[in-house]
Amino acid sequence: MHVRLLVSLTFIASCLACEAIAQAPPQQPVIRVNDGGANGRMESIFIPPKAGAPFSFTLATEWTRPMNNGGNFTLTNERHIARDSKGRIYQERWILVPKGSKIKSWMDIFQITDPELHTWLNCETASKTCALLRYHLTTPDKFEPPIGVTGALADGTGFRQHEDLGLSNTQSVETHGYRETTTFNPGVMGNDKPMNVTREFWYAPLLAVNLISIVDEPMTGKQVFTAKELSTAEPDPSLFEVPADYKVVDRLNDQN
Repeated sequence: MHVRLLVSLTFIASCLACEAIAQAPPQQPVIRVNDGGANGRMESIFIPPKAGAPFSFTLATEWTRPMNNGGNFTLTNERHIARDSKGRIYQERWILVPKGSKIKSWMDIFQITDPELHTWLNCETASKTCALLRYHLTTPDKFEPPIGVTGALADGTGFRQHEDLGLSNTQSVETHGYRETTTFNPGVMGNDKPMNVTREFWYAPLLAVNLISIVDEPMTGKQVFTAKELSTAEPDPSLFEVPADYKVVDRLNDQN
């Protein structure tokens, strides 16, 4: 699920940690996914298919990168995201545009995922075509914030500092803040001096979503994701239905 934007430098800073404990009864593995970063395209916040925790909000995104004259270049957009009590997720994808310019953003893709049917509909607004893909996450999966541990990195490549920022209130929902600062030693990532990567996020346990997420790294710049206009009411059911004038193309067999 990506916002379309070509990037010349790619930096992946994501973590997927799973723990399976063989006990009776068996427990679901823990899934932790970082927000932000870039992998050819900009990565946004992670929305898990959590059941029984409906919401809708507008996600405001700002992506700032330094210019060679000491200034900054900022791209921005806003998009609607909703999840119902069944864990179904609706997400819009809007084009990033220069902040403060006369260029207007537009929605080029919307996506609907259903953890019960294991389906992911990726719908292009230009062609009015939805690709039917396979969705692997389920509502019994356990989702937690990707909290690291203070200490040295493997093979002496650097050091990670973890900070607990305590509790706060974001959009009338309780959130818990964390900050992770990873310092890479010179030469580890093509850097000639120590290089810092900082992630700060405010996680809402009620929703299992970060309502504020800030990712600051030299290779891709600073990305700020902020949820606003948050509602915890059940969203409009029509969001999770394909519009009548759209065509669905089955791509499930293409993923085998």
